[in-house]
Amino acid sequence: MTTANPGGPAGRILVPGGYGAVGATVTSTLRAWFPGRVVPGGRDAARAERHGGVRVDVGDPAGFGAVLDELGDVTLVVLCVEPPDPGIARVCLERGVGLVDIGATRRLLDGVTALRGVAVRSGAAAVLSVGVAPGLTNLLARRAHEEVGGADRIDLTVLLGSGERHGADAVRWTVDGLAAPTAARPLRISLPGHGTRTAYPFPFSDQHTLARTLGVAEVTTRLSLDSRALTALLFALRRTGALRAVRRAGPRRLLTEAFRRVHLGGDRFVVRADAHRGGRHAAWAATGREQSRFTALMAAHAAREVLSGAVHPGVHHIEELPVFAKLPEGLTGAGLTVRRLLPGDAR
Repeated sequence: MTTANPGGPAGRILVPGGYGAVGATVTSTLRAWFPGRVVPGGRDAARAERHGGVRVDVGDPAGFGAVLDELGDVTLVVLCVEPPDPGIARVCLERGVGLVDIGATRRLLDGVTALRGVAVRSGAAAVLSVGVAPGLTNLLARRAHEEVGGADRIDLTVLLGSGERHGADAVRWTVDGLAAPTAARPLRISLPGHGTRTAYPFPFSDQHTLARTLGVAEVTTRLSLDSRALTALLFALRRTGALRAVRRAGPRRLLTEAFRRVHLGGDRFVVRADAHRGGRHAAWAATGREQSRFTALMAAHAAREVLSGAVHPGVHHIEELPVFAKLPEGLTGAGLTVRRLLPGDAR
């Protein structure tokens, strides 16, 4: 990975959601690399100001654009809170402002991807799929895909620590995912440090992105929690249809609040990518602690590469950019373990 390039663009870095569960780490990491240039933002003006930032609302593209114009020298926006639509991305890219987006919702990522022409015309670079899932999953999937000479099928497995405290956006997104219908089947699979687990299909955006960027016919992402009991309970409720009610606002709020209060398990996570082509098989896994922290570190490294000029104009998912191919190994100093799984470790 490159280090900060003092010859690159010297404007400021705006971090909407920059004092939240993920954004606070993004802000502190970028401040260490780019002193005096990082501006956290959020809807709570007083809180934003306490952190040396400004008030921004990602639900108000016109107002967001006014903030960019007022600041005048923003080079990059690192979006650490999910907006309702791609309007914020358009506002940035039309102005030639780069974008790093930690979002994980397929609809929104597809909307930003569709702005590729806008970004190219303005000379702006955007990097998407920059967290753990999507993010690490995408990078490991590409490795495994290339090792088998182009996969026919990719299975992605994510185990999250159910004891970790997540931000409100992440919890709401998880609740919505539990309520989403799926036709894919569960999978029994070995996960480093956790033995053999049952993982259940879950609507992570990586499976849809990778089918397109890698040209793989079948990509499925599955989820398990480190608490076996909680995993079994949640997916039993989904199987019976009991979670469909959370699509309504009232039940959705109740379940979201329950998730934020209940912490069963630890903070370790695992991501695993398996690629299959005929009789060929390759598998990679990464393990670490505090998924939110690694989402932030992935975003910060993506931001640093955009600012260094290593990412050409356009909208890119992280696996499409060779500069990030070794990023997992670049995070080993932060506690990430990355390894190629041997045949005895894989199914």
